[in-house]
Amino acid sequence: QVQLVESGGGLVQAGGSLRLSCAASGRTFSSYAMGWFRQAPGKEREFVAGISASGGNTLTADSVKGRFSISRDNAKNTVYLQMNSLKPEDTAVYYCAKRKDGNRWPSSRLYEYDYWGQGTQVTVSS
Repeated sequence: QVQLVESGGGLVQAGGSLRLSCAASGRTFSSYAMGWFRQAPGKEREFVAGISASGGNTLTADSVKGRFSISRDNAKNTVYLQMNSLKPEDTAVYYCAKRKDGNRWPSSRLYEYDYWGQGTQVTVSS
C-alpha cells in the first residue's frame, strides 16, 4: 500500500510560481516512476509531467513545457512540480500518482498509474 500526500497549492497571480510537493509512504519509492496530473472543472484529468524511478528521465506535456519541471528526491520519498510563468488556464486540482509496479519509466497514460493523492488546488488569477 502506498499513500501519496500533495502540498504546496494555493492562489497565485498570473506570471507567478508555485512548487508542489508529493510525499510518498513506503520503502520502495525509488523503484517506480511518478507523475503529476491535473483536472480543471468540467474537464478530464490530464497528464502534466512524469519522472523515472531514478529521476534521470522526465516527460512533460506540451502545454506546460518550458514552464513546469518535475524532480524527485528519493532520499525524502518526495516528488516535486515546479511551476513557473503560471497562467489562468493552469488553474486545476493537481494530483500526483505512482506508476504501477515494475515500471521505472514515466508515462502520460492515466491507466498506467495505480495510486493517487488527494489533490491540491492551484488557482491562477488574471
